[in-house]
Amino acid sequence: MADILVVDDESLIRDLISMSLSRLGHRIRAAKSGQEGFDQYELARPDLVLSDYKMPGMTGLDMAEKILATDPTACIILMTAFGTIETAVKAMKVGVLDFIEKDADKGFRVEMLEHTVSQVLQLGSLKNENKRLREAIHERYKFVGQSAAVDSLMQTIEEVAGSNSTVMISGESGTGKELLAQAIHNKSKRANLPFVKINCAAIPESLIESELFGHEKGAYTGAIKTRIGKFELANGGTLLLDEIGEMPLYAQSKLLRVLQEREITKIGGSEEVAIDVRIVCSTNRNLQEEVKKGTFREDLYYRLNVIPLDVPPLRERMSDIESLSQHFIDKYNKENGFTVTGLKPDAMTRLKVHSWPGNVRELENVIHRAVVFAKAGDISIEHLRLDGARPVPTAPSDTAGGLTPGMSVAEAERILIIKTLEACGDNRTKAAEMLNISIRTLRNKLHEYKLQDPAG
Repeated sequence: MADILVVDDESLIRDLISMSLSRLGHRIRAAKSGQEGFDQYELARPDLVLSDYKMPGMTGLDMAEKILATDPTACIILMTAFGTIETAVKAMKVGVLDFIEKDADKGFRVEMLEHTVSQVLQLGSLKNENKRLREAIHERYKFVGQSAAVDSLMQTIEEVAGSNSTVMISGESGTGKELLAQAIHNKSKRANLPFVKINCAAIPESLIESELFGHEKGAYTGAIKTRIGKFELANGGTLLLDEIGEMPLYAQSKLLRVLQEREITKIGGSEEVAIDVRIVCSTNRNLQEEVKKGTFREDLYYRLNVIPLDVPPLRERMSDIESLSQHFIDKYNKENGFTVTGLKPDAMTRLKVHSWPGNVRELENVIHRAVVFAKAGDISIEHLRLDGARPVPTAPSDTAGGLTPGMSVAEAERILIIKTLEACGDNRTKAAEMLNISIRTLRNKLHEYKLQDPAG
């Protein structure tokens, strides 16, 4: 049952509505003016507001507009004995969900009121569920990080998301290019319309044109039915052309024509279909080099590279490892019902000296594995199982802890050895492997820097 706010300046109407809806099990609040109705809504946030349209002072429409400005998910029904098409249209534009017309002499039919309330409550439930799903999608596709590089990327996305301009996202595999594409869509005016993606590297050359533009039945051997292409599926929304650098040249020319004319023609068809699609591309290749090689069309490159976004590899934003790790811990706790709280200091240090050739995708896999092994409490260095992984060849400045400009090379080396030993749980064999030196050289360094105990 629902919590319903009834707003009407006539006490007889308020009581009649309250009695009718209470009989159905709903909890009723009442207000005798628009301002009082708004105040009660702010205080209680009921599931539904049922208000008279014409009231002295703040009208029902004024109140509805004010409520919806603070809570766009609010469910509101307006009632009036002065209903016109213009009035109803105005109310719907504000965001009112339904409109009940009262007869000036006979009032309104209780059955109609109850039916309308029931329908709007169902619609409101769907609106709230859609909001929850959108929030879940936003959380799932959130680009995590607090580094200056991530701040710059997200600021650029905020600035360009509202436009229809084509975006080119470049970066190594595993850096999160698809997440950025989804973020651009989520923040755009097209957020409630389709987000469609196609991996150009995963489609055989012979099928990529059909995948993009569709085909008519009988267009070629095996075309047993009409197929809708990705452009049509994304119409009104956003199309992500993932790994665009892998697209064959003949398909590039057809893509260029579509981008220029904003029309597609299915394979085997003759009808041109107008499309309205925002294009986002991603690539792990240097497309300027591909243009020089002749494997990527120069005119298409300039058509696509309107707003370039370069995603740095994880090794260049190591300060994001802590927030990323916690994000993945929370994710896999939720999926598996575990209660892992975080990482022990030596485990975190170990993550920060790894080279991460697989970028964020590799880190996610490592944390996923560690959460499964740990199940509860803090992740230890043993849970990471990174023993055979290659370390970063040089200590990154944002994780070196204690390195300062002007410091001697010897002191920097001393700090690096200390950090590496901490990451390895003081296992000197592992530390020597990580530092890419022999165990004998490590012992000599420990002695030289007075880091070796007398028994060592």
